[in-house]
Amino acid sequence: QLQLVESGGGLVQPGGSLRLSCVVSGFTLEHYAVGWFRQAPGKEREGVSCIMGAGGSTDYTDSVKGRFTVSRDNDKNTVYLQMNSLKPEDTAVYYCAARHWGVCVFDSYEFDYWGQGTQVTVSS
Repeated sequence: QLQLVESGGGLVQPGGSLRLSCVVSGFTLEHYAVGWFRQAPGKEREGVSCIMGAGGSTDYTDSVKGRFTVSRDNDKNTVYLQMNSLKPEDTAVYYCAARHWGVCVFDSYEFDYWGQGTQVTVSS
């Protein structure tokens, strides 16, 4: 029953913006930490950002601080990742994942539930 579905990826020029959405079902956002991860060809999966269920505190990996913002809309059961000032290095498949009652971490193995991913390509 617990599902996460990402959307909002696409092709964008360097310096542009995208907003990714992660629509969740089968659980309450307040009870789960939701993380955003990305994986580029030939590279390991990388934690990008996270929003904690209780209180909604957020965290970011250093490479995206100041450019990306994670937020949530509890009424819509949706977590967002606003990505600004995009760089070619941001090109990857982006995933959202959920961790029950957990704090925000950037270790993918700590997350039990995953979406299918959405492709983000930053290129001229």
